[in-house]
Amino acid sequence: MESCEGPPRSAQGLMSSVGASWLRAPYPAMVVDTAGTVVEANARAAALFPGAVRGARLADAAPDWLVRGHRGTGPRAARRAGPAGPVRGRHGTRTLEAHPTPGEGGHTVWWLVDDTDRSQAQAALRSEQERTAFLADASSRLLASLNTERCMEVTVGMAAEHLADAAVLVAPGAGRRHPLAVAAGGTVTHRTARIDPSAVPGLAEALQGFPPVPSRWIDPAALPDWAVPDGLTGPVGSVAVTPLPGHGVPAGALILLRRGDHAAFDASEEVFARIFAARAGIALSAARLYTEQSGITATLMAELLPPALRQVHGVEYAGGYRTSKETERVGGDFYDVHPGAGPGDETLAVLGDVCGKGLQAAVLTGKIRNTLQALLPLADDHGKLLRLLNGALLSSHHTRFATLVLASVRRGGGVTHLRLTSAGHPAPLILRQDGTVEEADTSGTLVGALPDLRSTTAHVDLRPGETCLLYTDGVTEARGGPLGDVMWGDERLRDALAECAGMPAEAVVEHIQLATATWTGDHRQDDVAVMAITAPRTTHLTAVDGHTRGRYTG
Repeated sequence: MESCEGPPRSAQGLMSSVGASWLRAPYPAMVVDTAGTVVEANARAAALFPGAVRGARLADAAPDWLVRGHRGTGPRAARRAGPAGPVRGRHGTRTLEAHPTPGEGGHTVWWLVDDTDRSQAQAALRSEQERTAFLADASSRLLASLNTERCMEVTVGMAAEHLADAAVLVAPGAGRRHPLAVAAGGTVTHRTARIDPSAVPGLAEALQGFPPVPSRWIDPAALPDWAVPDGLTGPVGSVAVTPLPGHGVPAGALILLRRGDHAAFDASEEVFARIFAARAGIALSAARLYTEQSGITATLMAELLPPALRQVHGVEYAGGYRTSKETERVGGDFYDVHPGAGPGDETLAVLGDVCGKGLQAAVLTGKIRNTLQALLPLADDHGKLLRLLNGALLSSHHTRFATLVLASVRRGGGVTHLRLTSAGHPAPLILRQDGTVEEADTSGTLVGALPDLRSTTAHVDLRPGETCLLYTDGVTEARGGPLGDVMWGDERLRDALAECAGMPAEAVVEHIQLATATWTGDHRQDDVAVMAITAPRTTHLTAVDGHTRGRYTG
C-alpha cells in the first residue's frame, strides 16, 4: 500500500490532469486503487461517505453494492468482461448511481449521482402501470358476467389477491340478514349471516353509500367473528372499509383485511381501493338490475307463452308453436284451452293470429287471452263473445287486429261434438278415420278492425280417432321449395294431414310441424301455431269410483 502522506505519483498525475476543479466538482467523486483503497475523495464524497479518507479501505467507507461494483473494474476485469458500467444502490434514504472512469495506474474514479428522485418516479410509474393493468383486468372480469354471485366472487377474489390478505363483501340485505362473499387463503365462499353493521366502524355508513372512514380509525381487535375469515392466518393488523357505489342505490360494502406482519393501509392504497370498489359496485349493480329484470321478464313471459296442452274430459288436445325468429320466445300467434267444469260441459279451445310479430304482437295476444278468459261465461254464444271481444279491442290504444277461431268441445254418446267459429281465420280442417280431409263450414270477419262483426258457426262431430286441426296462416304461407319462394299452400297441408289418420293429437301436431320445417328449412317468415283436437278411441263411458273410464274399441 502506498504511503498516506500524499497522493501517489499516478494519482498526482491524474489530479494534475483534472486540476483543482476536481475537488470542487458538484458531484461526489473519489479515486480508488486496484486494491480497494481510497486514494482521494472530494468534499462531496467525504460528506456522503465520512469514512472515505485517504488510505481507508473502500469496504469500510462505502456501501457493499459499490464495493462489489469496484471489484468488477480495472484492467483485468476490462479484458475479461469489457468496460465496467454504472452500478446503483441504496445509501440511507437515497438511491445512488456510481459511474466508473479508468484512471492512470489502474485506478478508478467513481462519480456518484443522486438518483433518488428518478428512482422514486420510476417506482411510482411502475406502480401506476400495475394498478392500471389491474383495473383493466378487473373491469374485464367483472363485466364478463351478469350473474350477481359471480361478480361478488370476482370482487373479493381480486381484492384478496392484489389489495389485501382477505376480503369480505357485504351485500344489501333484508333486515339484518346480509349475503356475504368471503375470500381468504385462495378460496371464495358465499353465505348469508345475521349481522350488525355498526359492529364494524364505517360499515353501516358504507352500506348507505357514504364515504369510508380512514383505516387508522378501525381497531382490528374489535372486529366481530363474521368479519374475520377462517382462512386468514395470523391476527388482523389493518382494516379498510369502502362502499360499493351502484346505479343510484349502493351495491354493498367491501372490507379489506391485512395480517399484522404486513404493512398497514396507507392513504394512496385506500384511494386505490375506492377506485376498484367503484368499478366493482357498478358491475354488481348492473348484475342485480339484470337479475331483477330477468325475473320480471320470466314472470310476464310465462303469461304470454302458449300453455302446455293435455287431455281434457277424455278429449286429446295438443299444440305446437314456433316464432318467426329463433331469438324470440313469443310472437303474434297463440292458442288456449279453457276446460269445462265437468265432463258434460263444453271446453273452449281458441287459436288466433295477431297482426305483426315479436313482443308488441305478443302483448296484444295477452290482452286477447285475458279478455277471453273473462268472457268464458258467454262461451255458449260464439257470436256474442266475438262481438264483445271486438268492442274491447276497438276501445283500446292498440291499432292492430287479429283473426281467431273458437272451438267449443263436448263429448257425449261416443261422439265428440264441436262448434267451430272463425273470425277472419283459416277454417279448421277435419281428418276422418279413412284419411279424408274436410274443411269446416265457418267464416267471419276479423276482430279489432271494424265496428260490426259477422260470423257463422259450423257444427262438427268427431268419431273415435278423428281429428280437428286448427292452424294459423304461417303454416300455409310458409315459403320454401327449391328456390325458397314457393308457399307450402292448402293442398300440401291437406296431404300432410291425410297421412296422420288414426294418430294421436301430439303425433298430428309433430307431423305438421316437421313437414313445414322441412319445406322452409332455416328460413322462417312468420309465426306458426297448430292445435289438434282428437276424439278418444273409445265408444262407451262408465263411472267407476267417481271417475270417468272408457272402453277401447280399436
